[in-house]
Amino acid sequence: MPKAKQSNRRKKFDFNTDRKKLKKKFFKKNNPRIENAQIRNAWDDKKSTARNLQEMGLAFDPNRALPIKKPRLVIEDTQAEAPVHVVTKPYVLKHLEDEASRPEKDSKTLSSDLIEYAQYMIREHGDDYKAMARDEKNYYQDTPKQIRRKINEYRRCHPQHYDAFVSSLAGPQPMVQ
Repeated sequence: MPKAKQSNRRKKFDFNTDRKKLKKKFFKKNNPRIENAQIRNAWDDKKSTARNLQEMGLAFDPNRALPIKKPRLVIEDTQAEAPVHVVTKPYVLKHLEDEASRPEKDSKTLSSDLIEYAQYMIREHGDDYKAMARDEKNYYQDTPKQIRRKINEYRRCHPQHYDAFVSSLAGPQPMVQ
């Protein structure tokens, strides 16, 4: 049986490949960057992923951490408890719990063009969405329902802006004597 042509050939060094880059690429793929600063600082490269997470009090395999018990016909009094692991780095777990308990900021915002568009439509037409749909500034030919949705989005994302804008439209209230 004949041999493969390549196997008998002498190995040549490839001057076109950068070995340093290849090594960096290999390490980057094997050790991905950990986004969380607390976990990154507590991480030990000499230990496995499972061991690192176990020391921090985190679960590597959720199926092992919280096993689902199979229903049995015969009820036994013996209960198999999962082995309790020693947490040597509890500060990581505390920090993650604190971070998770903080309320999430509503960071959704609208573009300045969309805000100007909504303000123009409200200023010109009030609550008449059909007239807004026929307006010449309706460049994208939004339907009345789409325009209503955009104005409601503006109202929800920027409530103080919207209230100030609507109150400025009302004009000054006449003083009663």
